[in-house]
Amino acid sequence: MPTPGDTMKTHRTALILAALMCGAAVAGIAARPGTKAADRGNAIVLETAVPKGFGDWRELPDQKGQVVNPQTKELLDKLYSQVLTRTYVNKQGYRIMLSMAYGDDQRGGLQAHRPEICYPAQGFKLGKVEDGALPTSFGSIEVRRLTTVLGQREEPVTYWLTVGDQVIKNKFEKRMAEIRLGLTGQIPDGLLFRVSSIDPDVSRAFAMQQKFAADMMAAVPTETRRQLSGLAPPAPAG
Repeated sequence: MPTPGDTMKTHRTALILAALMCGAAVAGIAARPGTKAADRGNAIVLETAVPKGFGDWRELPDQKGQVVNPQTKELLDKLYSQVLTRTYVNKQGYRIMLSMAYGDDQRGGLQAHRPEICYPAQGFKLGKVEDGALPTSFGSIEVRRLTTVLGQREEPVTYWLTVGDQVIKNKFEKRMAEIRLGLTGQIPDGLLFRVSSIDPDVSRAFAMQQKFAADMMAAVPTETRRQLSGLAPPAPAG
């Protein structure tokens, strides 16, 4: 005859099994093929969505060679649907390098490559890596900041990753975003937004990168802002 302890143990086991089965079922649903953002008419076009001039910033033509992109064009085309690299300059002559990569399918091996991996692949020494918040007029964006060095080139970097319209920091958040989209039949798209500057003054570099990103978010339409950063429209006053 089972004891109360045996009964409780059996009950706990049943609950664990039920949770595992439920998780497997959800994962199975999320893994089913669905529709891409482009099929729904929601895909972003980086070349036209990102303005060449905004706030105090203007594009500096023919400066793409300064921007670190470790993959060859062939591999970039395989990994991402779109890649945009530009250099901007303000009236004081400060330069910001922008690199954006959009993928219409962020499952598996097509997920965006993080700068703390791709910069060392180009020979840079990776320094301090910190998570933080980048304030804008529409709320804060969760970002990662890191310092890199290649010879005399000191290049602080700020970046964030999105899946769908959500900024994600780690694999768990990525998987949760994929499941959320998968439950509605959507294939997760995603974006890497990276800004950097060649500047030995790390504090100044991060401050300028913050201003650049905030100025861009203020200059683009609401839907573009959401696609680039996950930022929702500001709540109505009152």
